Amino acid sequence: MTRYAFVCLLLATLTWGQAASPPPPPAQQPAAQAGTPPGAAGNPAAGKDDQASKVAPDATVITINGLCDHPPADKAAADPNCKTVITRAEFEKLLDSVQPNMPPRLRRQFATRYSMALVMAEKAHEMGLDQGPKFEDRMKLMRIQVLSQEYNQAQQEKAGQVSDQDIADYYKNHAPDYEEANLQRIFVPRAQQPPASKVKLSAATEEKRREDSEAIMKKEADKLHARAVAGEDFSKLQAEAFLTAGMKTKAPSTKMDDVRRSGLPPAQATVMDLKPGDISAVISDASGFYIFKVGTKEQTPLDKVKEEIRGTLRSQHMQEQMQAVQQSATPSLDESYFGPEMPPTHGMPLPPPTGGPSSKPPAPGPK
Repeated sequence: MTRYAFVCLLLATLTWGQAASPPPPPAQQPAAQAGTPPGAAGNPAAGKDDQASKVAPDATVITINGLCDHPPADKAAADPNCKTVITRAEFEKLLDSVQPNMPPRLRRQFATRYSMALVMAEKAHEMGLDQGPKFEDRMKLMRIQVLSQEYNQAQQEKAGQVSDQDIADYYKNHAPDYEEANLQRIFVPRAQQPPASKVKLSAATEEKRREDSEAIMKKEADKLHARAVAGEDFSKLQAEAFLTAGMKTKAPSTKMDDVRRSGLPPAQATVMDLKPGDISAVISDASGFYIFKVGTKEQTPLDKVKEEIRGTLRSQHMQEQMQAVQQSATPSLDESYFGPEMPPTHGMPLPPPTGGPSSKPPAPGPK
């Protein structure tokens, strides 16, 4: 039992490292060739996973030669040829407790580190490292961490219990958020592109130059707005806006299709309140000036956004549950010891009991 307690400490560091370092985005795979099994071309590990599924649950998948499964009390009586074996069912049970659905490419790495952790744990037991207050303190910390993770997982499962009626009610109550519109937009840069100066200008001169430039572009935006209301083509007006601003890049397209309220910055979201054919007032922000024209509008069907709403409600439920937990007990910290309060870091777990994310069981040496 003591050996496995020590292994838990070692594996806590391993799983900490995996959680702290998100996997890199998958590289683009070449197209599947003729005769390639479905899924194998886009996922090289798929074939390995299929092969692993054919292994019997009671088949041995890990063998650690030299490590006694049940070491005798008398070390001298240990069998030099003893070994520890782990079946597929035992290994996958361990995976489920650490990281369910671990990708096949990580299982071998985990199995190697777990095997070495078992060996190290037995050596530590022989040295008496599983005794004393330091070990007990680490076990207490790890227990708190595991329990907090279990609670968080239970809350996530509870938050995920979203009924179809909940989704329908949310869709009805937030109907404007799921309205899509085809828009045209003119973007007028806030200031002109300044010409290169051969002499260094003073700060006051630079500021005056910037203010004059912004005033010119604001007047230009107002002129373009009047012409847009008069019915002139938005693409033509967009090109003139960039020409006046002295922009060297090509003017952007004015078309914006299937736009929803959430897809616009807050200052521009009011455009969705306009009727088809309406043109907005000039909208200003730090980057420039915007003029919108609303085209067709239609309501996104519930079936199309059902899973999106489910995710939104799941997040809301989870946030409400965690707020309730935080409000149920509030810690008070001594500022003379901890210093002033810093902005909260959400989701920060307890530190790994073994000393830090970088502490990992070493990989085995060459055979």
